[in-house]
Amino acid sequence: MLDQGTASPATEPTVPKTSGLSALTRRKPVERLVAEGGQGEGGSLRRTLSMWQLTMISIGATLGTGIFVVLGDAVPKAGPAVTIAFVIAGLTALFSALSYAELAGSIPVAGSSYSYAYATMGELVAWVCGWCLVLEYGVSVAAVAVGWGEYLNELLDGTIGVTIPDVLSSAPGEGGIINLPGLIVVLLAMVFLLGGARESAFVNTVMVFVKIAALVLFCAIGFMGFKSGNYADFMPLGMAGVSAAGASLFFSYIGFDAASTAGEEAKDPKRDLPRAIMLSLLIVTVLYVLVAAVAVGAWNWTDFEGSEAPLAAIMNDVSGQKFWGTLLAAGAVISIASVVLTVLYGQTRVLFAMSRDGLVPKVFGKVSGKTGTPRVNTVIVSLFCGALASVIPLGKLVDATSIGTLFAFALVNIAVIVLRRSRPTMDRTFRVPLGWTFPILGFGFCVYNMFSLDSITWVVFGCWMAAGLVFYFLYGMRRSRLATDIVVSDAEK
Repeated sequence: MLDQGTASPATEPTVPKTSGLSALTRRKPVERLVAEGGQGEGGSLRRTLSMWQLTMISIGATLGTGIFVVLGDAVPKAGPAVTIAFVIAGLTALFSALSYAELAGSIPVAGSSYSYAYATMGELVAWVCGWCLVLEYGVSVAAVAVGWGEYLNELLDGTIGVTIPDVLSSAPGEGGIINLPGLIVVLLAMVFLLGGARESAFVNTVMVFVKIAALVLFCAIGFMGFKSGNYADFMPLGMAGVSAAGASLFFSYIGFDAASTAGEEAKDPKRDLPRAIMLSLLIVTVLYVLVAAVAVGAWNWTDFEGSEAPLAAIMNDVSGQKFWGTLLAAGAVISIASVVLTVLYGQTRVLFAMSRDGLVPKVFGKVSGKTGTPRVNTVIVSLFCGALASVIPLGKLVDATSIGTLFAFALVNIAVIVLRRSRPTMDRTFRVPLGWTFPILGFGFCVYNMFSLDSITWVVFGCWMAAGLVFYFLYGMRRSRLATDIVVSDAEK
């Protein structure tokens, strides 16, 4: 008889029979999660991604709309102290990243924080976490796609002198009928993802280099227009403004956990996932703070109000010619497209894991034998995200994404503590330093940022959670693989 450390789905001990409230806390053993890794309906995911590609996936998913677009909304809230807001958001991400790194090295599977919660806190909490990830990834794809359209217009204006009319590039309520560019970029990402994980990773790596080059170029030119007087009134709206900006800017860090969704397609996940998560967050944070500092130095903070593509506008003002702003817009178009690609990838893999566990329909777990990708899953998710991008304004999407992500990150920090207590001798390729200190700080920062968001965002989040719980109790709870395994076990007695 195999012990717990070597159990497989076919030989591990039968899941204990549960009923009533105890069914909600049933857990999926770590060994079973890992043993089932990569297996889907009709095929398997393929392990093709190196540590470098995983790092590029995380950077690709993180570095984009947050700095190119959302900066214009955050500066009017915090003033020049937006740099502190970036640091606050970065610290929140850092503590959670440490927890992600430990769990990704211990439980290298596709479900990210959903799977970590399933192994530590039970099925109901796992469902809530997975439902938050659907909000995080799915809605952020739409938000990023909206930002892409704004820079596409900037690029078209600077090259051929025309722009897409508002009626076709803005959401209803903002002067338009449909945001066509937002829909198009999601569909383009879908095409790349259908080609395979390795092919998508190559395209993403090229786009990541373009976006880093674009931001370095902005810093070089923007610094020439730097005015120290712009920092004279450093915190005009007080710490409340900094906190509000920090909560919104947390959107800028969403995506560093994308590498953890690739746990079943990484060549050496236990070693490479923790490294990719930490390295990507370091690179992104340095770039964010540097770009924000140069942007506020080049423009007075009051000038950011209403600016849809602030970095391109700053480049035009400082250089006195549209060429540099157009060049930055071209970089932003490519950069933001890579965010859509990688975040959409993460969404499909989370749903793949949830489908394998029986909590969402099996169609999301079907894998193409030809490409090794969940093709139907990818098409469904892409059409849904494209529809959101085409009809919902950017600001509403950003805050809804932030609160769902913060909640999921808070659960990841708790999961580290629970797994430390329940499995203290478990093999870990990375351990969060200082015991429980950083996970507790990570949880605290997440809660702090959540309560800095406005009441409307909380109402939307509450409605989303209510809908998720209804779906779970009517569908997922009875169709869960753990529940059906119990039925089969009882029938065989």
